[in-house]
Amino acid sequence: MSQDLSRILDDWPYEPGQLSVRMIEGDDGKPKIQMRVDLGVLQMEVEGRPDGMRPDDAESVLEAIEAELDAHIAEGGEAEAFKIDGDTCRILREEAAQYYHRYVALFILEEYEGVVRDTSRNLRVLDLCRNHADDEEDALLLEQYRPYLEMMRARALASEAIRDQEPKAALLAIDEALARIKEMFEEAEQGELYDQAPEVQLLKGMRDQLVPKLPVSPQSELKDRLKRAIEAENYELAAILRDELRMMKD
Repeated sequence: MSQDLSRILDDWPYEPGQLSVRMIEGDDGKPKIQMRVDLGVLQMEVEGRPDGMRPDDAESVLEAIEAELDAHIAEGGEAEAFKIDGDTCRILREEAAQYYHRYVALFILEEYEGVVRDTSRNLRVLDLCRNHADDEEDALLLEQYRPYLEMMRARALASEAIRDQEPKAALLAIDEALARIKEMFEEAEQGELYDQAPEVQLLKGMRDQLVPKLPVSPQSELKDRLKRAIEAENYELAAILRDELRMMKD
């Protein structure tokens, strides 16, 4: 069998400035994600580690280290005393990059559940390095990506909720992410930069598009009807509507 990829690349030309992603069935019968890049094609597993490897027979290096941390605590050790060295932090960062490529691809494919899984997983990497890295630089190096991860996770949760016709759930996912991102900026003593952050602007834009789709509550509808009745000087109807509002509040 020829190992030349030219036919595959010719059939799927690269388009500059555009992320081209597709889902295919592998020779093993399992789905694979393919991403067209300028120099060829990236292929990733849908489940487990994107490159299909199982370091130390664990799903990923992250899971292997988390298991070590759990064992350390189970043996009576303090969580704060558990440390990971610079090489391990570097490996975790390189591994997280694989998951980044996959969750971006999954978002394009509208596979939102996978996006939530992989962004949540990468947030655990940030937590692990922040809390247990030997070197402060390794502890903080990935923190710059936390707002982006929170934003992508919220977008996926909200998009899935919108697809399920649950606009309130979508709004909740966005508001919770905005609150966490705001807390990050305040902890970094950069609260004045919060509104200018691209992640915040994107989520607020998504929120603004959602609000008109929310169902009007019965109480809000009655208030609107009462206002219109008063403006029309229909005081008899206004009195009835006031009574309804009072009973609703009671």
